[in-house]
Amino acid sequence: MNPEKVLIITYYWPPAGGPGVQRWLKFVKYLPEFGIEPIVYCPENPNYPIVDESLVNEIPKDITILKQPIKEPYQIAGFLSKKSSKKISSGVIPKPKKQSLIERLMLFVRGNFFIPDARKHWIKPSVEFLSNYIKKHKIETIITTGPPHSLHVIGLQLKQKLDIKWIADFRDPWTTIGYHKALKLSKSSEQKHIRLESEVLNTADYIVVTSNHTKNEFATKTKQPITVITNGFDNHSVRVEGKDKKFTLAHIGSLLSERNPKVLWDVLSELISKNKAFSKAFQLNLIGVVSDDVLESIHSSGLKNHVNVIGYVSHDEAIKYQMQSRLLLLIEINSEDTKAIIPGKLFEYLISETPIIAIGPEDSDVQDIITNTNTGVYFNYRQKEKLKTQIVSFFEAYLNDSLTVHAIGLQPYSRKALTKRLSEVIKTL
Repeated sequence: MNPEKVLIITYYWPPAGGPGVQRWLKFVKYLPEFGIEPIVYCPENPNYPIVDESLVNEIPKDITILKQPIKEPYQIAGFLSKKSSKKISSGVIPKPKKQSLIERLMLFVRGNFFIPDARKHWIKPSVEFLSNYIKKHKIETIITTGPPHSLHVIGLQLKQKLDIKWIADFRDPWTTIGYHKALKLSKSSEQKHIRLESEVLNTADYIVVTSNHTKNEFATKTKQPITVITNGFDNHSVRVEGKDKKFTLAHIGSLLSERNPKVLWDVLSELISKNKAFSKAFQLNLIGVVSDDVLESIHSSGLKNHVNVIGYVSHDEAIKYQMQSRLLLLIEINSEDTKAIIPGKLFEYLISETPIIAIGPEDSDVQDIITNTNTGVYFNYRQKEKLKTQIVSFFEAYLNDSLTVHAIGLQPYSRKALTKRLSEVIKTL
């Protein structure tokens, strides 16, 4: 029996870096084991804010990959301000009071002239190219993954033109995602986003989301079936000789301006000033893009001599930092809108055998996962004393060489198990 062909329409694909690319790279890796042949469609000349060449080696050798050129405004915006363009395209948006005139202009233009996003000019040529390809190769099912949500508009138009089945995969929400409010949208632009979101949610045959909060939100906007398939972890060959000698707390990934846990910086500052042993042993490692606002807060809290800003590293290097660290840090913006956000790195944190300290809004999906897997401790932004007590407890365990974690119930988050669930969705259509 021939495998079912499924066309996957994605913007992020190696050499793009970050968790967005890994989700579909792993699905593509395992789908053939469940009787499905994935065909990937992605841009030929994308403007990726983060590049990780090591991920190219993970692309299955026999996979069909289709590429078409894309025109992106960030390439033009780079002539005005390369730094601001790269910063905004990677999601690092400065606080309103600190935005330059060029940054404010870029955000206004991005929000009101590029709806749903900066990849809108890829919609028309993609629909034309894929319409012919789908008919020629008798493809029955397509999957779009966003953000960028322009890719869902590609799916919408293909569904309207052709007799196909369509799954829309939302790695993040659309109109309730955190940065949406920073785009300086006019009322008409905001309404256009809402209308497009509604069309996608009510036209797709099936909706896949990465969190229960997003599922609950979308369930108020559509009667189409919705299922949660989170991101996950995969087996890797990275090995380390042992844990760091120092009492290291590592954050892997971007620390945006609003993702700035001043409560943690205050706790660490107090412990450093009052505990000589802690001051001597402690080091904060920041691996990834860090906004100037966050660094300013860290330095003003007296932590300048205890912080090591490493910047973006390859996926394998990030795993090494996770495995070597004594503690792992996960931060989310303190907002109702971010309860649905589950960072991709969380799932690799889970198998790092390293305790997690997480800070975010109450009643989030992240809190449920960390609690249910026994992999760390979750705090809201008001729990300063509990946070301090826990860090002291972890430090004492470090001194006694007994700092460890005993994870439970991780198997459902393996990439292979998650791909099996996706294959079951595909076969129900």
